[in-house]
Amino acid sequence: MSSAAESRRERNSFIGWRRNRRTRSLVTAGLASTALLVTLVGGSAIGGDSFATNLDLRNVPPSFGHPFGTDWLGRDMFARTMKGLSLSIVVGLIGTVGSVSISLLVGLAAATMGRTADRIVTWLIDLFLSVPHLVSLILISFALGGGFKGVAVGIALTHWPSLARVVRAEVMQLRSAEYVQVSRRLGKSRGWVAVHHMVPHLIPQILVGVLILFPHAVLHEAAVTFVGLGLSPHQPAIGIILSESMRYLSTGMWWLAFFPGLCLFLIVRAFDAIGENLRTLVDPHRARR
Repeated sequence: MSSAAESRRERNSFIGWRRNRRTRSLVTAGLASTALLVTLVGGSAIGGDSFATNLDLRNVPPSFGHPFGTDWLGRDMFARTMKGLSLSIVVGLIGTVGSVSISLLVGLAAATMGRTADRIVTWLIDLFLSVPHLVSLILISFALGGGFKGVAVGIALTHWPSLARVVRAEVMQLRSAEYVQVSRRLGKSRGWVAVHHMVPHLIPQILVGVLILFPHAVLHEAAVTFVGLGLSPHQPAIGIILSESMRYLSTGMWWLAFFPGLCLFLIVRAFDAIGENLRTLVDPHRARR
């Protein structure tokens, strides 16, 4: 009896530990999602008057009135940082959605449209993977004239190959499944089979792709903007803020780069936290660890 009771207690303790871990994961993902949403909505709601030039408040260090200080033109750095983060999030989301869509379409085409299509897609994947993302992004953004459109399209066209390779491999396995073969024998088209049988099984890979690509998209957008080939200098993007602040760091105005860089790091880490905790909730193998 004592052995059975001890075993029951251990089982209940393990179940309680798993429930607590899932609860902590859900709470962490919820808090990180809320922080991202608040940053996006709050930054989008900030108007140009909030960080307008005010020469009477030049080079003010962090204070209660200006938590992130002001720059050499008296512009409030907190408002500029929040606006820049919202721009980075929007660009990252648009680029990530476009990249994931390309990966899905290309992966399905490679695995369902015959050997010729598969060879072409494989060649394109190898071609894009042979060039670093940042180099390709700079070239595409420069060719499109930079700006919001150039960076978003550049991210979408450069971050798809790795996920497309995963989608292609997964579809290669799915097309040999018995229910897929039955649908083909019943006269269903390749498109119908892909939409109804294959896409639902690819949702976990697509979710993981979004979670992996978004932080890279945000960081690459900031990097391209930092070197002057991304968003317009008239927009308060994080890359522009960091680029402009470099010339003033030697004068002791450390807050110009510290707070924007820290906020960019926290946004990326928040999305990483969302990804890790969602995978813990969804993947039963990770949940058992």
